[in-house]
Amino acid sequence: MVALALGLLGLTGAACSNGPGHPATTATSGGRTQATRVPVPGVGTSTTTSSTPGTTTTTTTTTKPSTASGAPPTLGLASAFGPSSAGFGQVRPSEISLGGDPTGMVSGISWQSWGGARASGTGTGTYVGPGQTAAQGSPEPADVVASGLGTCGGAPAYQQVTWYFPTEGQSLSTTTVSTVDACTGP
Repeated sequence: MVALALGLLGLTGAACSNGPGHPATTATSGGRTQATRVPVPGVGTSTTTSSTPGTTTTTTTTTKPSTASGAPPTLGLASAFGPSSAGFGQVRPSEISLGGDPTGMVSGISWQSWGGARASGTGTGTYVGPGQTAAQGSPEPADVVASGLGTCGGAPAYQQVTWYFPTEGQSLSTTTVSTVDACTGP
C-alpha cells in the first residue's frame, strides 16, 4: 500500500491500493481527503489514511485470516482416525482422541485462538515418561497446537495437530513432540 499526504500550500492528496484489481476508495470533503483500503477476504488487514493540511493519520486494523468460504476451519476430517476417535472434523473440539490408548488423547481443551494460521489451546493429556509404559502415564497439563490451515476433503481445516507437556520440559520445537496428520490419520 502506498499512502501519500501533501500538506504544502493547502494541497491534500492520498493514494492507496490493495494491489492489482483491488483499488482503494477515496473521498474528499471540506479540504480533507480520505483514502480507505477496503479489506480483501483472506488478506487480514484494512488501512485508512486521513489527511488535512499539516496532519496525516493512518489507522491499520488487522483481522484474523479467513477461509475463502467464510466457514470456520475444522480440525482435519472426522474420518481421519476411525469411529472411536474424537474431535476430528469439529470446530474447537473440547477433546481430541486418536481412538487408542490414553497417550493419544487430550481432554478439557480450552482454545485461546482458532481461525488463524495456527490455533492454540490447553487441556489435559497423559504423559508417559522415558522408560515408562502407557499404563504408567499420568495426567498432565498439555498445550495443543493445530496448524497447516488449508483444506481437508475440500473444506477448510487444520491439517496437523500436536500436543506437548510444558511441565515436563517439552515445547513445540522439542524433537520428541509428534505431529498428527489430521486429514489422513495414521
